[in-house]
Amino acid sequence: MTRSTLRSVLSIGFLTLLTSTALAQQAATPAAPCGGDLATFLQGVKAEAIAKGIPAEAVDRALAGAEISEKVLSRDRAQGVFKQSFTEFSQRTVSKARLDIGAKKMKEYAAVFARAEKEFGVPAPVITAFWAMETDFGAVQGDFNTRNALVTLAHDCRRPEMFRPQLIAAIEMVQHGDLDPATTTGAWAGEIGQVQMLPKDIIAQGVDGDGDGHVNLKQSAPDAILTAAKFLKSLGFVAGQPWIQEVDLPENLPWEKTGLQDGMTAGDWFALGVKPRDGNTAFPQLASSLVIPQGRHGVAFLTYPNFNVYLEWNQSFIYTTSAAYFATRLAGAPPYDTHHPEPGLSDEDMKALQTKLQARGHDVGKIDGILGSGTRAALQKEQLRLGLPADGWATPTVLNAL
Repeated sequence: MTRSTLRSVLSIGFLTLLTSTALAQQAATPAAPCGGDLATFLQGVKAEAIAKGIPAEAVDRALAGAEISEKVLSRDRAQGVFKQSFTEFSQRTVSKARLDIGAKKMKEYAAVFARAEKEFGVPAPVITAFWAMETDFGAVQGDFNTRNALVTLAHDCRRPEMFRPQLIAAIEMVQHGDLDPATTTGAWAGEIGQVQMLPKDIIAQGVDGDGDGHVNLKQSAPDAILTAAKFLKSLGFVAGQPWIQEVDLPENLPWEKTGLQDGMTAGDWFALGVKPRDGNTAFPQLASSLVIPQGRHGVAFLTYPNFNVYLEWNQSFIYTTSAAYFATRLAGAPPYDTHHPEPGLSDEDMKALQTKLQARGHDVGKIDGILGSGTRAALQKEQLRLGLPADGWATPTVLNAL
């Protein structure tokens, strides 16, 4: 899926294990100036900022004392890979403590959440789940100097075309009094605040929720709630529609149609015997995918168009499915039924599986031991060829069959 922003998802706390697709891909834009003497580089940034209408005084104030952070470079090069199963990750992140705190936050800021839903169509549970998973409701926002992090990543020649615009946006925030270059901190990749957003997105989607004349996502919960709501609407969230729904499955389905792919509606799945656990079949006309994170014997969900917004926020399938499930719990859904999924593969065996799939001509990307979308799609094709249920779940059975 094409992201509408350059938002990094390699955040702090629970998200340090995630691999950011957005950060790993090169943007389809001309190469930005990078590298070389830092002072010369910053002079170029200054000239660009001034050309965009930012006063020279604000630029000088924003860049004074800027330095390269080796800690940021180290974190960038040592991005962890996300290898937990859905049940492992979701049960750790969607904890009772977080659900309890989330319920209290929704009550405490009920008026703000009501405004968010009225103006942007995004319900409180959706915003609250992101708030919880990104920073534990603002408790863990990151301790990297934001200005220096963006200077470092813009100067580094790995992805300057992604981070130079974010640095310019940060300078604009300094101009508006919404970022202190010396003291503002956040995640290593430049995200700021309780819902971890990059400067360009804050400028474009920021909402002053407490009426103080500033957008302060670090200290102001109303600002964070309303800005997240506006951002989610900008990504395509449609009011009044579901995002994910747990379902029970019949024994036989066209398993090759499962996964995040087009072509089916919720009504099509209902006709095949897929049954929502909550009994709600009110959206049969909506496009829908059947996702089974751990195969046909594990937990199953129908996803709806609003789920695509989760993928825009963060392209990790496990993270997005967990966040969407979290929101349903905050909205009153019961815990999911884990059922009895078949055991998955070890890291070594997963790499062996990817190697075998690659040898058969499938594009699985990097041999990294991660059951990502490319590996799942290739696996389904091989399962079909082998006469196995094509549910895209990597098991010892399918590895041995290959």
